[in-house]
Amino acid sequence: MTDIIKLLGNEAESLLAYQCKGIPKDMLHLPGPDFVDRVVAQKDVRPGVLRALQTLFDHGRLGGTGYLSILPVDQGIEHSAGASFAPNPIYFDPENIVKLAIEGGCNAVASTLGVLGSVARRYAHKIPFIVKINHNEMLTYPEIYDQTLFASVDQAFDMGAVAVGATVYYGSPESRRQILEISEAFAHAHELGMATVLWAYLRNPGFKKDGVDYHTSADLTGQANHLAATIEADIIKQKQAENNGGYTAIKFGKTHPKVYSELTSDHPIDLVRYQVANCYLGRAGMINSGGASGENDLGQAVRTAVINKRAGGMGLISGRKAFQKPMQDGVMLLNAIQDVYLSGDVSIA
Repeated sequence: MTDIIKLLGNEAESLLAYQCKGIPKDMLHLPGPDFVDRVVAQKDVRPGVLRALQTLFDHGRLGGTGYLSILPVDQGIEHSAGASFAPNPIYFDPENIVKLAIEGGCNAVASTLGVLGSVARRYAHKIPFIVKINHNEMLTYPEIYDQTLFASVDQAFDMGAVAVGATVYYGSPESRRQILEISEAFAHAHELGMATVLWAYLRNPGFKKDGVDYHTSADLTGQANHLAATIEADIIKQKQAENNGGYTAIKFGKTHPKVYSELTSDHPIDLVRYQVANCYLGRAGMINSGGASGENDLGQAVRTAVINKRAGGMGLISGRKAFQKPMQDGVMLLNAIQDVYLSGDVSIA
């Protein structure tokens, strides 16, 4: 098992002993082996959706825990294939992406229609597929930032995928169209018995103020999560909160003083607990993204997982930290993330 305390270093005591007071853990619908029966079965979804989610929860090293470790590789579009795969060219071949997810003990692999479709007949029955149906692409010049449908729900269903994924850029001028498109797509996915995963990201240059980037503020990302749950995303992917006070700094929208004085603090677990609270107090599971690859990837991945788990989150979806290194190192990193969720010493704060 991974030495979690060693990897957390000087933050170990602060992250492992902290207890949330503003939103206590007994208010949450926490992940667990019975999550589908206890929480999801109350929703207005068809039995096929329950089966799809249970399939996700039962696969990989975290199978049966109620937690998720997902490998996402849509960066070939979102960041260009060269920028993504030049550090490790074997991942130009989609089969190696799926192999990494399998060898890494992941619950599922999330990628594009083309990536998963190219190997579907060999692997769709071996690891759950999540087909990402919309993307921002990086070849348009001058650059634009808009999520465009690249695939349909029916194509994902015919491939044998258990879920579809999509991104909405909340806060962007195009967000209203994206919300409508993805709400309709998610409704169709549920009709077919598939689960839905939403990348609930913020995108607006106005969210940067006085040198501070509020794209990862707890209050703004929390509202993005609430909007994601509103269109019935079963699982919500969100960047882990790093600050707070986006509403008050930018001076727009509506908030409440108690969000900052009582429900949250500056502690990273409190910030992420507020993100979870906006996912209907955990009725929609929240997974945090692993972030960009860089120095100390292993320590950063474990830190992110500890914060997510202790805040009441459902897991991690980590890509670049895993696939931009040799496969054995990527497997080790994915296993380290999973060890956090398997550890009885990392409790809910």
